[in-house]
Order: sequence, then C-alpha cells, then structure tokens
Amino acid sequence: MDLHTVTEVVSPAAPGMWRPGDAWLGGGTALFGESRPSISRLLDLPSAGWSPITVREDGVEIAATCTVATLFRTLGAYEVVGQCCHSFLASFKIWNVATVGGNLCAALPAGPMISLGAALGGVCTLLGPGSSREVAVADFVTGDGTTVLRDGELLRSIRLPPLTGRTAFRRGSLHRHGRSAVLLIGVLDLEGALRLTVTAATRRPWVFRFERMPSAEQLSAALDAISPADLVDDVHGRPAWRAHLTRLYAEQIRTELSA
Repeated sequence: MDLHTVTEVVSPAAPGMWRPGDAWLGGGTALFGESRPSISRLLDLPSAGWSPITVREDGVEIAATCTVATLFRTLGAYEVVGQCCHSFLASFKIWNVATVGGNLCAALPAGPMISLGAALGGVCTLLGPGSSREVAVADFVTGDGTTVLRDGELLRSIRLPPLTGRTAFRRGSLHRHGRSAVLLIGVLDLEGALRLTVTAATRRPWVFRFERMPSAEQLSAALDAISPADLVDDVHGRPAWRAHLTRLYAEQIRTELSA
C-alpha cells in the first residue's frame, strides 16, 4: 500500500530526529501493510549500517534492522530460531526484507520474533533523544499492537543470553499455512529450570518460570493466571479453542522436556 501522505524520507536516521508525524522505517513490511494517514515523514533505519548480528561470550546481539533471512542463516542451527523464522510462513521476498525489530514493534500477537525473544529471555535496547533504556522482550509488548515505546524512541537491538539448554516448540493454527493462533516455547536450562512462554493465543507474551520441572498439576495451576480476557478473539481462533490448545501444548512441552 502506498503511504501517499509521506513527503520526505530521512536517510540515515538517528534518535533525536523524530517529530510528530514521523515513523521509523525498517523493512517496511508492516508499515506499508495498511493505510497510515497520520504519517508525513519516514526515518530510514537500515541505512544507519548497524551490524545485523554480533556474537559475544555473554550472548548474541541482534540489531532491530536484522532481516529474518539473516537471522535464519546465522542462528538457524539453534532449532527454536529456525522454528520461529518458519512461523512467518512468508515468501523469500518477505524474509529478505522483514526485520526482527519491525516484527516486535508491530506487536501483533502472532509475531514470531516476539515469541523467540520472550522465550529466550531477550532484552530490548531502546534509544530516545539523549536517552537509553533496557526492557525485557516479554515486557516490551503490552497488548495487541501496543508497546512500551515512547514518542521519539526506537528499538535499537535485542540482546539474547548464550543459546544453551533444551527447547520444545508447539504452534497451532486453524489452517496448515495460516497465522499462528497459539505458539508455546519451553526452555530447560542447564540447571533444570523451566521457562515456558505463551504467545499468539494471548494479547501479550506470558512467561512462566519454574525452578525445577513442574508436575502436570503445578503447570495447569500456573496457566490459570491467563484469564479469558487475556486471550485473542478473532477470525484466526476463538478464546476457548486457544485456551484448550495452550494447555494441551504446555503439557506436551512439559512431557518432552522431562524425558
């Protein structure tokens, strides 16, 4: 879709340039997906030349402008990364344009980069005019289409801890190639602690932490915290169905990682 109200593209862009009517431009796959008459200027981020992925001893830093294709080529050997990339169910054209940061900032419940970052304990670095702050990916998305970003702030990168531990992945949709309606990821760390992340079924990520593998009853009790009002209700799945799959997949993950 054309953004016919845009009169200028600023390239490269940086924190402090933002003014009302501006929008940060990453890959543009979400930005150009619908009419946005309030936007009059685009601030181009990829031209800033940020390194897509930086691997360090203390983890991995993924630039917000890193494309899905680059993420898959670089870190796809870690199974859950590849699984989340494939959850886009998009063509190679989208993979080579869509960015990790754009998927987070769009804040759609089915956003697989949100699922990945929340499940692996990722931390977002946010830059504003003369300021910087860090927010956990699990807290970055606050609802369907909403985030903690303030006016003028941009998402600079997502930092992940070292990619270790066993993972289990479950994804459900009404159609074989449909949008994710339920997406759960379990991560069992080297000390035996379990981190279970629920996304797509809920308006924001839900992360459940257990110091050791829970029983089926303990896991079910923890999931009671998700109320019907927290569940997404749209053409991709009704709340009762999403709740059922969430519990089914959670128990499957618990069983798989208990082996």
